[in-house]
Amino acid sequence: MGEDELVAAAQGGDRRALDTLLRTHHDRLYAVCRRLTGNDADAADATQETLLAVVRGLPRFDGRSRFTTWSYRIAVNASLDELRRRRRRPEPGLDEVLFAPPPGGAQDSSADASVERLDVDAALTRLAPDFRAAVVLRDLCGLDYAEIATILEIPPGTVRSRIARGRAALVPLLSGNPGRSAQRPSERP
Repeated sequence: MGEDELVAAAQGGDRRALDTLLRTHHDRLYAVCRRLTGNDADAADATQETLLAVVRGLPRFDGRSRFTTWSYRIAVNASLDELRRRRRRPEPGLDEVLFAPPPGGAQDSSADASVERLDVDAALTRLAPDFRAAVVLRDLCGLDYAEIATILEIPPGTVRSRIARGRAALVPLLSGNPGRSAQRPSERP
């Protein structure tokens, strides 16, 4: 059964179709949330909110965009909401950070890949959320500019600009030589 058939069946009340649809998209939605929020706990919360919003909104999904595009929009919004909630929470103390248990979940097969992923995640958290969302949707999800524009509800030209500025800000952060251009793009004069 293809995605369109699964969506139609789930909209018609088929619980198995809904379960299959959610399981099929869970990992990709979590990956988007993880890259946008910057940590596993917030990503899990944003993913849960995303899945709930998908279930609640599925009866109103009209198929004007692909289901994947629609669900990514929900994931981005849930992640940005989680980032706003995070700003209102107190920061953990040094002891909590130093002695926190290591995150669970699947581990990369090599230590180098793990370190590289952590470097990318850390660099992404230094980008303004608008730039981070555009870069993640393009470089992690492989979406085209039109899909990203639909998800973020901005013009395609703005998508191009945010991706270019976000990538430009990432280069010095990932090269280990952060300088003036390591500022958040929104903070530049």
